[in-house]
Amino acid sequence: MLKPLLTIAALYLAAIGLALLLAPAQFGTGAVPDDASSELIALLRLLGGPFLGIAVLNWMSRAAEPATIRNTVILADLVGFGVVALNDVWGVLSGEARDLAALFLVVHLGFTGAFALAWWRARPASA
Repeated sequence: MLKPLLTIAALYLAAIGLALLLAPAQFGTGAVPDDASSELIALLRLLGGPFLGIAVLNWMSRAAEPATIRNTVILADLVGFGVVALNDVWGVLSGEARDLAALFLVVHLGFTGAFALAWWRARPASA
């Protein structure tokens, strides 16, 4: 279960990272104004880098043997996707998010649940 999860998460995060780097205004449709400042576009592009870094981390960890470092990757994904999902929940319930946020909410909750299950399964037997 973990290898497909890390693979899918890596591909998803790479797509988001590339979209932020290569087409930030189009990726932010509904949230980024048509007359967005160059500073805003630069900030969106800046965010693409960490997405790509985490994508590589997931990709390289997908076939790793169970170990502390792999469990750290799982926990980092759980925290990252969990925080993003909570942000999506807030945006959707408050009406502050763009319409597309409801779709992202489902995706991010799915990743959060999958990484929570992976974290649960990865814990030491003595815990």
